[in-house]
Amino acid sequence: MYKRMPSRDRSDVMDVEENSAFSQDSMDVETTNPSMWLSFPHVVVGTLSSFLFGYHLGVVNEPLESISLDLGFSGNTLAEGLVVSTCLGGALIASLFSGWIADGVGRRRAFQLCALPMIIGASTSATTKTLAGMLIGRFLVGTGMGIGPSAVALYVTEVSPASVRGTYGSFIQIATCLGLMVALFIGIPVKEIAGWWRICFWVSTIPAGFLAVAMMFCAESPHWLYKQGRIAEAEAEFERLLGGSHVKYAMVELAKLDRGDDADTVKLSELFYGRHFRVVYIGSTLFALQQLSGINAVFYFSSSVFKSAGVPSDVANAFIGVANLSGSIIAMLLMDKLGRKMLLLWSFFGMAISMLVQVAAANTFVSGSASLYLSVGGMLM
Repeated sequence: MYKRMPSRDRSDVMDVEENSAFSQDSMDVETTNPSMWLSFPHVVVGTLSSFLFGYHLGVVNEPLESISLDLGFSGNTLAEGLVVSTCLGGALIASLFSGWIADGVGRRRAFQLCALPMIIGASTSATTKTLAGMLIGRFLVGTGMGIGPSAVALYVTEVSPASVRGTYGSFIQIATCLGLMVALFIGIPVKEIAGWWRICFWVSTIPAGFLAVAMMFCAESPHWLYKQGRIAEAEAEFERLLGGSHVKYAMVELAKLDRGDDADTVKLSELFYGRHFRVVYIGSTLFALQQLSGINAVFYFSSSVFKSAGVPSDVANAFIGVANLSGSIIAMLLMDKLGRKMLLLWSFFGMAISMLVQVAAANTFVSGSASLYLSVGGMLM
């Protein structure tokens, strides 16, 4: 009965279930939520890509000065900027194709395609003796960084029970913060140990390799399997992720979503004008405003900024990592209680206040220790 067939035919099959078996079982299923622990290990493995994203955001923060000395471009601010930003160029290019990759080869293989260039790129950066080799390695790492975010966002949403989807979604940000913190802490000995920056790059190959291998044992997204017409496999994955008693209800809900997709075909051009533009515009603007707050400059250059302010960079980086992680943990605890919109409103309000504090610190009327405290305080906020 569950052979590969067009979506509308599958919908008819699911209608039969909806009118018979589902009517008997749905009340029991809906009153009890699936166990969050069945899907937990799959979510944790998936968020390793976010950990790697955060790690590579911060990996050059502390070692940048040592890298420039060893590779012969000390004092060349353009070269230092390229070492930082080349990975973002690779991420930009890869992100343009990341959605198609996740839909074409599946979520698990998308994670493996994310991990592979990260391993090759980090190894290249760790062994290079030239600026060109460093830039090539950073670019390769960036391609993995571009594929990862869309894959993990889809995967976590599609394998999580609805009751904890918001909480699991915040794992992505927490993993990013942890990766950033680990990179900042690992970079602390770079001034005492010659060539330590190479170790910083080698360390990242461990979680990347684990991600590539562990994904072979994780569940594939039931949503993706269903879209491919692999109904029996989708049911089997739902059983792994939610438990046997919730499979039928999950399949019925999936069939409803699929019918909606068939009836509402969207052209790419409609994302830029027409009925879908508002959703795309709001979502894109939220991400853009977060980046335009300058948070990435903090992650990349906080050591230099704090050093010029007379604050020990290792202490400063520790405080930044803790502050960033604390916000993510608060979001995880409140996500499914207060809702997304409330957290967004208060988050952006707090960001606006912190930037006003930093503007005040840069004002000529404020000087000395007051300027220092306001600047560091605003950055931590």
